[in-house]
Amino acid sequence: MPYFAVICRDAPGMLETRLAVRERHLDHLGRRAGVLVAGPFIENDKPCGSLLIVEGESLAEVSDWAGYDPYAEAGVFASVEIVEWRKVIG
Repeated sequence: MPYFAVICRDAPGMLETRLAVRERHLDHLGRRAGVLVAGPFIENDKPCGSLLIVEGESLAEVSDWAGYDPYAEAGVFASVEIVEWRKVIG
């Protein structure tokens, strides 16, 4: 099964919203088999986006799943880029 990088950048001023929906976001990630790694980008000691590496059937399937992330539904992300990724080391 292919891997995909989900690269999310937060919209300005969304830190409070991010923190408010964090538990729902983590639950969403935890319910999907194949989430290999996930975590926030950090700027000035504060989260400002997210990076996930997930296994998926297709780009369309992963994109559909990512659209139901509580962060995405709450408008936390200004942008989401999903690209196929190939593991070479690790």
